[in-house]
Amino acid sequence: MSETTTPALQYRFDGPDDAPVLILGPSLGTTWHMWDRQIPELTKQWRIFRFDLPGHGGAPAYPAGSVTELAARLLATLDAVGVQRFGYAGCALGGAIGVELALRHPERLASLALIAASPRFGTADEFRQRGVIVRTNGLDPIARTSPDRWFTGGFAAAQPAITEWAVQMVRTTDPGCYITSCEALASFDVRSELGRIGVPTLVLVGSDDQVTGPAEARTLVAGIPDARLAVVPGASHLVPVEQPAAVTDLLVRHFSTAWQPAYDSTTGQIAIPAAPAKQVLAAVPPQTGPIAEIAPAAAVQPEPMGRPDPYDAGLKVRREVLGDAHVDRALASADEFSGDFQEFITRYAWGEIWDRPGLDRRARSCVTLTALVAGGHMDELAFHTRAALRNGLTPNEIKEVLLQAAVYCGVPAANSAFKVAQQVIREETTPEE
Repeated sequence: MSETTTPALQYRFDGPDDAPVLILGPSLGTTWHMWDRQIPELTKQWRIFRFDLPGHGGAPAYPAGSVTELAARLLATLDAVGVQRFGYAGCALGGAIGVELALRHPERLASLALIAASPRFGTADEFRQRGVIVRTNGLDPIARTSPDRWFTGGFAAAQPAITEWAVQMVRTTDPGCYITSCEALASFDVRSELGRIGVPTLVLVGSDDQVTGPAEARTLVAGIPDARLAVVPGASHLVPVEQPAAVTDLLVRHFSTAWQPAYDSTTGQIAIPAAPAKQVLAAVPPQTGPIAEIAPAAAVQPEPMGRPDPYDAGLKVRREVLGDAHVDRALASADEFSGDFQEFITRYAWGEIWDRPGLDRRARSCVTLTALVAGGHMDELAFHTRAALRNGLTPNEIKEVLLQAAVYCGVPAANSAFKVAQQVIREETTPEE
């Protein structure tokens, strides 16, 4: 592990030293071993580089809270070992890293495969809620339910050893790094940028994937100019593990035929062949209708003059702290009478105060909970208790805040607050079975 500003990732090479490099990126909660069954075939043509996410597979626990940061760490690691140009295949979070590379560092990328990927993974609320569960209960509840998300029921029943391996893989992940990886997925949204991906792309998905399934895959194919779709029958989210032979064959075919030439160092340009008509790889039933709707390009807005309006920043912070569902309900219920108030609190409470750099969000939650206890605002206390959990406070820390408030705000107020907070914490931290 290099002690640098950008920590290196844990990695390994397989295959001949003089072959072109193909990188395999892992999914959240997995290690590089999820690709073990692809290695024998892929190393016949490529030098395979695999890496672990921070805190996964025994890797040093240096949390990375965004896909951009994960991609930067990967590039720093590749720079350190002398790899400049490569093909890239990534699964789920690993796929998001591949998209980031294609958008921000296209000169490094020769070809791309996105597996069980999406331009936006679920909702930010879902991943931040998962972080609350892990912060409160550890990774065991997530580990026990991982096979349900990753594999079809038939595979899990027929392969108990692989199922147990999957559970242990999650269980041994560093919880803090898992939580920050959830934050990375919560903030990942490249739906408006897909058209800028210029590298040949294979989008591969399991037919039974309930996490990022065929619908998300078709959105990627519709948005990426040079993309093809492959649907693997009888597979769920961790399709390289569940259907290794099919995935290996598809990767070999893609990277053997779609490897974009490097930039010309003298001109800074690249010769790009005409893009082929979009197609579905062999053995995949043709689509009978349009594969996705493409949103119209957003109109370019003129640069604002003077001090920027804090409304947009406030809405972003408000959603991150309170959750999309809560904010959507509040905005949807606004009418001519209450709309100005919603705009006011978004712009000033969230855009001016919550977005200030002087206190982190944990500290602001502590202050807010205390103030709400003092004022007896129990309805607000309920959703700010949820916000405090999302901002990183543990149930024990919330208890300490309320005990402190009991001394300075009064026992009756704290008694009511404990009842409200206890119910919210129970709802938010009880894992789903």
